[in-house]
Amino acid sequence: MLCLGRHTVTGLLTTAGMQFEDWSADYRIFSQHRVPVDDLFAVVRRAVIDQLPPGAPLCVALDDTLLPKTGTHIPGVAYRRDPLGPKFHTNFIRAQRMLQLSAVMPLAEGFRLVPISFLHAPTPVKPRRNAPPEALAQYRRQAQLFRISARAVEQFHHLRRTLDAAADTVSRQLLIIFDGGYTNGPVLKNLPPRTTCIGRIRKDAQLCWTPPPSHHTGRGRRRCYGPPAPTPEQLRLDETTPWQCMEVRLSGCSHQLRFKSLTGLMWRAAGASHTLQLVVIAPLAYRLRKGSKLLYRDPAYLICTEATLDVPQLIHSYICRLDIEMNFREEKTLLGVGEAQVRNPESVAALPAFQVASYAMLLVAAARAFSGTAAPNLLPPPKWALPQPHARLSTQQALHQLRAEAWGRGLGLNNFSDFAAHLPSDAKPEKFQFPLHSAVLYANA
Repeated sequence: MLCLGRHTVTGLLTTAGMQFEDWSADYRIFSQHRVPVDDLFAVVRRAVIDQLPPGAPLCVALDDTLLPKTGTHIPGVAYRRDPLGPKFHTNFIRAQRMLQLSAVMPLAEGFRLVPISFLHAPTPVKPRRNAPPEALAQYRRQAQLFRISARAVEQFHHLRRTLDAAADTVSRQLLIIFDGGYTNGPVLKNLPPRTTCIGRIRKDAQLCWTPPPSHHTGRGRRRCYGPPAPTPEQLRLDETTPWQCMEVRLSGCSHQLRFKSLTGLMWRAAGASHTLQLVVIAPLAYRLRKGSKLLYRDPAYLICTEATLDVPQLIHSYICRLDIEMNFREEKTLLGVGEAQVRNPESVAALPAFQVASYAMLLVAAARAFSGTAAPNLLPPPKWALPQPHARLSTQQALHQLRAEAWGRGLGLNNFSDFAAHLPSDAKPEKFQFPLHSAVLYANA
């Protein structure tokens, strides 16, 4: 977190002042299972649960991301579709695939998503064309086991087992939110107990009603699915079903959101054990600039495996999922996750997870320290920062504060009040003033 350059193992050694010592032991920390990543995330998960109200579910967001790599001998690296490529052309990049779970931590005003798991999810290497049939069959079996949906189900069951292991969380409901890439049969048919899922669904999904009791005549197999129900798009266009309104607050602004809901539904992809709830969110209007043409975003179609879940709570939980994209951006830009040049199979998985666990601990510590009234002797914001207070401390501000607390005493600083002193406003000063301590503490990696 304190690195001012690239976030690599050598960069960490340089930051710690160990650039003239032997570095082999530091690399063996990650290559020989000496970093208890699961235990680090367990501490973060326990801290998040302690912030939840009694009886509230543990809300977790799921998504995967790519760590771009250029080396051809790094384990787990393969060609994958570039999510930042243009819509009219599919680009491919060499990258690692990582799967992350982030838990919703309530704040005094708003919320924050904190990573509680970061898993390396590679795909098996496809054998050559002239490979024997046994190698081909082994590859097909491994491809099924290493699917991203199968790895997600493994994480769900692992998280549920950790909750069941503690007496105070065994009865706590687990609420998992994901996008349309995980709203499929392999995920919905293999959920652990006391787990509810919320995901996006296609607008043309073929849904069914629950079978009425009158359809069972007493002979033959009992019907699992009832007559066809409206598709999500048909429900949105149905004028007989009225729209309902609710207010959501996102990024410091309040928005009026319109939605429709329908319960008592079933989906063959989810199996006959789930009675679903369908929620349709109307397109939101927006303008690119003041006075420009009014544009509309695409509508959202959500399904929930708990038919009795409150619809406003369902929508608010799904909106919280958007913050996991902020986690990915901060992990890659501010913490440099993926920059480390390691090629050991264990280090490739352990080092990024260790960085993300450190990032999660920083978020929890910042939420505990600055959730209430402002503490004294804080690093003042730069001059260009907006004067109004924010609902939460940004990660960049938390990094600056950590740097000030770690290095301030070494730089001979007892307080930071002189940082906000106004410099002379002369357009041509006689001597250039360069406060080294201020430049170091406010530096962006």
